[in-house]
Amino acid sequence: MINNKLVVGISQGDGNGIGYEVIIKSLADARALDSFTPVIYGSSKIFGFYRKQLHDIEQLDTYVINSARDAKARKINIVNCLPETIYVEPGQSTPEAAKSAMTALERAVEDLKAGLIDVLVTAPINKRAMDKEGFGYTGHTEYLQSRFGAKEVCMIMVSERLKIGVVTGHIPLKDVCAGITKENILSKLRLMNESLKKDFCIDRPRIAVLGLNPHCGDGGLLGDEEQRIILPAVQAAQEEDILAFGPYSADGFFGLGHFARYDATLAMYHDQGLAPFKALSFEDGVNFTAGLPYVRTSPDHGTAYDMAGRDIADPRSMMSAIYTAMDIYRRREAYAALQKGKMKEQAPEKEDRQPRKPQIV
Repeated sequence: MINNKLVVGISQGDGNGIGYEVIIKSLADARALDSFTPVIYGSSKIFGFYRKQLHDIEQLDTYVINSARDAKARKINIVNCLPETIYVEPGQSTPEAAKSAMTALERAVEDLKAGLIDVLVTAPINKRAMDKEGFGYTGHTEYLQSRFGAKEVCMIMVSERLKIGVVTGHIPLKDVCAGITKENILSKLRLMNESLKKDFCIDRPRIAVLGLNPHCGDGGLLGDEEQRIILPAVQAAQEEDILAFGPYSADGFFGLGHFARYDATLAMYHDQGLAPFKALSFEDGVNFTAGLPYVRTSPDHGTAYDMAGRDIADPRSMMSAIYTAMDIYRRREAYAALQKGKMKEQAPEKEDRQPRKPQIV
């Protein structure tokens, strides 16, 4: 921290998308720099290019640094980790942009592990372009799980209205059924339950679990995964004192607003959870990776090439990602302090092992 302000690391993502635009707009309000110290991993050259495209942004106080160690409060710090020869092609998917996104992310993760930044916010990447350049992961979530050696992670979409996690993430739809097992569902429920307590200060979270098939299988007519796999997983979670309920049919669950009765929802696959989430919370939605030893968030949108360089991108999701990351960091600190206090209260007094003096009876 710098002067008790959190240091927020922001990886640039794909420099040809809307990443820089939403980052700049999010940091343009001087009140942002009163709340935290931003450190952008990318290129001051690209930052300057997009800054010139934005017409309603006043002069920004930027500071180019070689390391997050040199970051200054009340400035937009930029770690130049890309070559000066880098060039921008707004709206285009290019190998150079993919490689730059990988470099910026790698540098940010190194500083996060070294304690030079407190939280990480990742701007959108082009997964397909990065895969072609040897990234080796289907997204930020899988990459960060590997880099931090996390046994289990869960992508949780967060907004003021709802929180949705998924059992299976960035995999083809044809592979979803193989990933729907009692063990996987129970593992995600444990992780969500712990995250809701630690990261969101919900003492006894209620988690709704969706079915896999239309109408939850219609009694086996449309599939039996609900009775054979999902219900037993819910019951096993309940036996572990996790307040899990379901399975529920996804269409009615969202259509009738039943999600409001619960603190979070566990969907079976990516689009089952993210489609209704983005329909209800696209403007302020945040992607949070539960299960990591560090806090990482991102906006809930992609690179949006069709909007790049046109000064029309909405920064609200990026702003939410930044402030959500800081909120979770502070909640984790408070939770850790609370648990430490409980342990002290529960610790038995040390037995007096000094020789007792003889007593006259």
